Amino acid sequence: MEWFEDEALWADFTDVLFSGERAAEAETRAASSPLLRVAPGTRVLDLGCGPGTYTVPLARRGAEVTGVDLSAALLDRASKAASEAGAEVRLVRADMREFVEADRFDLVISMYTSFGLFDDHEENMRVLRNARACLAPGGRLLIDLYGKEVMARDGARPKILDVEGGTLIVRGTVLDDWTRFRDDFYLVRDGRVRQASIVHHLYSAVELKRMLAEAGFSGIECFGGFGAEPFDHRARRLIVRGVRA
Repeated sequence: MEWFEDEALWADFTDVLFSGERAAEAETRAASSPLLRVAPGTRVLDLGCGPGTYTVPLARRGAEVTGVDLSAALLDRASKAASEAGAEVRLVRADMREFVEADRFDLVISMYTSFGLFDDHEENMRVLRNARACLAPGGRLLIDLYGKEVMARDGARPKILDVEGGTLIVRGTVLDDWTRFRDDFYLVRDGRVRQASIVHHLYSAVELKRMLAEAGFSGIECFGGFGAEPFDHRARRLIVRGVRA
């Protein structure tokens, strides 16, 4: 079983991986980011939507949003979040390596390093090709990652965070000659220690641009933040956008 297929991980760690602060951040970005600007009726596909962190804010701004995730537990949370917000969303349980609804969407988003989860590079390429197939001509793909350049600059420093009712310790490790990265999480709460690990590919801007081009995207651009800042030495994220011609 792959780590992302483990429902126990999401049951134990969802409230700390997808905190209230992260939800508020997504609301702000959906309202203000030029990269996430949607007109009413824009058809959006949120790949790896999790508990609806971006699905719900974009739907509240008038987009017609479909959220896709493999985790039933996360989709249940997304459904509850949408209901509480009065937002109408469509949620689909599916593997992003298999999900295709041809020519249906105007925007496909992949947020919080939800891209690059698969050990086999070709499976990650399949996700890009599927995303392109899902887009209508002229539609855009937006991928948000913790890129290799940002990781190399900031390092994998251990973090100790106060969370509701406990403490979260996060330790990162670079793997396989800077091609992959593992985050180890230790949640201390109620006298118990729960541990989980998440592994994903580390991509640079050049690598990801090459992959999007190989998958058939054009007009490929990189940004260093949701304000559409340039991807330079001050970048906090690696955000890559491509267009289906």
